[in-house]
Amino acid sequence: MTDKIKIKIKVFSDYVCPFCMLAEGPLEEATKDLDVDIEWKPFELRAHPHPTLRPEDEYLPAIWARAVYPMARRLGVDIALPTVSPQPYTQLAFEGYQFAAERGEGIAYTRRMFRAFFQEDQDLGQLDILQALAEEIGLDGAAFRTALEDGTYREKHQHALREARAHQVRSVPTILVGDTRIEGVPSPVQLRKAILDAQSERVDAFGGACSVNGGC
Repeated sequence: MTDKIKIKIKVFSDYVCPFCMLAEGPLEEATKDLDVDIEWKPFELRAHPHPTLRPEDEYLPAIWARAVYPMARRLGVDIALPTVSPQPYTQLAFEGYQFAAERGEGIAYTRRMFRAFFQEDQDLGQLDILQALAEEIGLDGAAFRTALEDGTYREKHQHALREARAHQVRSVPTILVGDTRIEGVPSPVQLRKAILDAQSERVDAFGGACSVNGGC
């Protein structure tokens, strides 16, 4: 049966991208009864030293009024333009993600980052805040802080960014399901079709044969 084949979904995102948070609902709806492995992957929209955006300038309020708030209302998501100015760089938070993912808490960490920024107006560029958020999801705060201060996961984060470049990611969210690429917030129907298509392709590739290592 095709629903027994686990499909890997890669979601490239940035913690300061509201559309990435809005993609969570469609992802959950499309995959709720399917065997999938969802991996959130980092992408820095504005890496240091490029300046980040300021909510008091014209751009952010305009795009939120035109696109973010209408989509959030349709999806029933509580979200607000953060007042943190300028918006934080997300490298440190993403190094924290690598710490969390190594301990099986990558998805919980990602969700906590989105809510902290877009619902609680917290500055994700501050180590004290990141440590507190990590502790909230059950991570060892002292070990988390030491890892970020020492740059333990810096190279692992840079490797993840190189993966994004290899996939030619230019905007987020970018979702990869098998050979299907979806840019922007997907509809559940669109995403589910991509997953089922990927499952069918895996079945066709397997060819109905038994393998020595994998059995039948």
